[in-house]
Amino acid sequence: MSMRFIIAIAMLAAIAAASGAQAGGRGHAIGLGAVLTSKDGGQIFGYDIDRDGKDGVLASAQTVDADGNELVSVETFNQDNGKITRSFAKHLGHRHEYGVDGIFAGDVALITHFVTPKGSIFPKREYLVMNPVTGKAFTGDWTPPLKDIQVEQASTDQDSRTAAILAIELKKDDRPVLIVTDVAANTFSKIVHLNEDTFQLANGPLLGQFTAQNKAVFALSPDAGGVGGTAPENIVIDMATGETKQFPGYNGGVFGAGFVNGLAVDPVTGIGATTTELNAQVEFYDMGARKPVAFAQLPCTGDTSQGNSGAGIAVDPVNKLFLVTEYFYCDGSQGSAIVVYDEAGNFVETITGFKFAVNEPPPVLNPSKRMGWAYGGPNGFSQLQQFFY
Repeated sequence: MSMRFIIAIAMLAAIAAASGAQAGGRGHAIGLGAVLTSKDGGQIFGYDIDRDGKDGVLASAQTVDADGNELVSVETFNQDNGKITRSFAKHLGHRHEYGVDGIFAGDVALITHFVTPKGSIFPKREYLVMNPVTGKAFTGDWTPPLKDIQVEQASTDQDSRTAAILAIELKKDDRPVLIVTDVAANTFSKIVHLNEDTFQLANGPLLGQFTAQNKAVFALSPDAGGVGGTAPENIVIDMATGETKQFPGYNGGVFGAGFVNGLAVDPVTGIGATTTELNAQVEFYDMGARKPVAFAQLPCTGDTSQGNSGAGIAVDPVNKLFLVTEYFYCDGSQGSAIVVYDEAGNFVETITGFKFAVNEPPPVLNPSKRMGWAYGGPNGFSQLQQFFY
């Protein structure tokens, strides 16, 4: 065998290795994968996947007749192939709905069950647990430490038994509260009553978790994101003591940053990323040091490209990446997109071909597989779209 031939083989092997690394080294090309449709054909009201396994869970609902009766269910699925593995907790009528709040450490899912009593139009909320999701059934309850709350957001660090939950107290004028809980054990270590003016829903508070320092992190818009308004605010709360510290965010662009659309925080490093509405930028912060790191202009945009702004963000704490959803990517010819950045704010890649809605919720990720799921299938919110990055 000639030396020239050996060198050629080595070069081909290197190219193949580089391609495999770009595709996550998992045998998948970067791009779209399977499409999941809910078994009942209904709209999906929340979903999540276990980042250490193969399972996922979603809630489905659809109106089935002129009287407004709804068919609702909770469904489990295989995140590798997008196949529904079980549909259960089915109801037909006007009284029941479900929403998925998230999967937590140990493959434990929290599901909100909305039950409207007869003669009322206001649902009560029950919180049900699947422990584990692979059991494909409810196994118990999560009992909030406060009455009549609604879970708004939950942190996404599935390696931590301690989770941060943003909720509102419905019978106290939607007063915001941070609940620190072990969902699987149904225990609570801290309740922090948040400032009602700062954390009002109109300001769009978004929640992340810096687990390494036991901190909850919020990003919000103090004046609801008005043109030429105040800079976005980043707020860091000690989940043991409730001590709160804050610092202003970037406010770049002719019209300023505007509304904060998305937030994700690496639970290990404390690097956080946000998207803002008016300037189509992605901002990066060191939440531990409470200081800005960098900002990036989304591809094909300027700082007044409001229509091309990013929305939800997911964090991959293993590969140190942030994945930003963008409803209208560049000129729109490639559909919606996920734009990937590293934690220093450097552009990594773009995945196109999605069909997102405005203010798309963040995707969910399995970092070990460099794979995720997002709303954005061909039929909108009745489908989920798998992708690889």
